Amino acid sequence: MTTSYFVTGGAGFIGANLVHHILETRPGSKVVVYDALTYAGNLDNIEDALGSDRCDFVKANICDRDAITAAFEKHRPSVIYNLAAESHVDRSIDGPAAFVQTNIVGTFEMLDCARNYYAGLDQDAAADFRFVHVSTDEVYGSLGADGLFHETTPYAPNSPYAASKAAADHLVRAYHHTYGLPVVTTNCSNNYGPYQFPEKLIPVVLLNALEGKALPVYGDGSNIRDWLYVRDHTEALLLAAERGRLGETYNIGASEERTTLQMVHTICDIVDQLRPRSDGTSYRELITFVTDRPGHDRRYAIDATKIGREVSWSPSVSFVEGMTKTIQWYLDNQSWCKRITEGSYRRERIGLGGS
Repeated sequence: MTTSYFVTGGAGFIGANLVHHILETRPGSKVVVYDALTYAGNLDNIEDALGSDRCDFVKANICDRDAITAAFEKHRPSVIYNLAAESHVDRSIDGPAAFVQTNIVGTFEMLDCARNYYAGLDQDAAADFRFVHVSTDEVYGSLGADGLFHETTPYAPNSPYAASKAAADHLVRAYHHTYGLPVVTTNCSNNYGPYQFPEKLIPVVLLNALEGKALPVYGDGSNIRDWLYVRDHTEALLLAAERGRLGETYNIGASEERTTLQMVHTICDIVDQLRPRSDGTSYRELITFVTDRPGHDRRYAIDATKIGREVSWSPSVSFVEGMTKTIQWYLDNQSWCKRITEGSYRRERIGLGGS
């Protein structure tokens, strides 16, 4: 039987990488990209995929119940990946309403439409059906100097973004326990890789460096994140749908903790090698410390033991290899970067609480 994947937010960063990964590694499968093409979603991200007869595109919002229902009926998905979300913490500080609408209301609409769709499937199709909700480690709040986030860690979100994702996670859990919807939830650490919208740390620093602009580092640069190469993440998502236990949550991380300052130093050092400055100095000289954002969580770190044990997943790309691949991709795709940054976002500072 042909597996039909339905990827909301499939023209965004992680979604686009998932779409490419499916087409490359799951022969005979089909993919439907469902995306509203807001600021972070762009058809440039899936241009190659859309050239395949195995990939279809639906421009619509996950809050649009009629559009979701029509898309389900037309494309008959067997696996739904819910990646559509407002995802940038700084934007959630400036404008939390959009995060409530997309991340909470949108997830509810997706779940409720999926419940109705699932109820109409025949026995064999219902047995294969999965709803995979893709979330974040930010729902757990902030860690101290020691310890890791586990699947049983109590939720303690500290930003409007994290709170909206936490609410969505709870809705997914409720739809499984109340209605029997076959769901799997994943909570991942910070992703990096190709197609990332240039408001995130790595593309901001890289693109600013290439233009000789200041490289902004929040606070003292000591906030710690666990970094995960996006293609390792997308493989984990595929395996979670194929092997994960229904109703379970799986944390996905690579145990690659770095401070913000270490990340910026790594970017500078790699670009120093791949695209050295004409005057021979290091890009590190462009680093500028800026006011920290409100409520900035100090440290995140994932324990991925469960997904390794139950799903047989582990990261395959080392941090240095993944960062080098990522930076080389951006260097090789400057036209993509230019098209993206010609829109409304120009790498200006956001997230200070302004309206």
